[in-house]
Amino acid sequence: MSSSSLSSNDLHRIFHKLDRNGDGLVSLGELNWLLERVGVQYSLDELESLVGNTTLDFNEFLVFYESISTEKKGESEVEEEEVKEEEEEEDVGDLAKAFRVFDLNGDGFITCDELQSVLSRLGMWEENGGGDCRSMIKVYDTNSDGVLDFEEFKNMMLLSTI
Repeated sequence: MSSSSLSSNDLHRIFHKLDRNGDGLVSLGELNWLLERVGVQYSLDELESLVGNTTLDFNEFLVFYESISTEKKGESEVEEEEVKEEEEEEDVGDLAKAFRVFDLNGDGFITCDELQSVLSRLGMWEENGGGDCRSMIKVYDTNSDGVLDFEEFKNMMLLSTI
């Protein structure tokens, strides 16, 4: 169960509040009233076909709650995945813009000279700092060609922010 799931005691209290006449059963009308209050929309016919009955005892109420909780959890996981994919696409777009800033000649690669030039302009390169742009590139240069392509640049940016 997720952290937002209701406890068995909570569900028992809800069930007894819905069971207005105290017969140990909740009608579909009473159940639908509750569902509408929490933003779940079913017609009475849909609810009856889902539940398979016109009333629910407490155990059936628990089974019903679990089934809609699982369904809602699955929907929220899909929504979270879609948001994550959109954020990743935005990140790649931002990284492409940043890559173009470093790729001064537009050839699709960042050389040591280009890296040093941009870092110097940004005030992030100390001439006497002992830093070597070749060693900086070498760390992320997975194909060992001495320059960074976009995928290597992307990996560098993503790995250096962790």
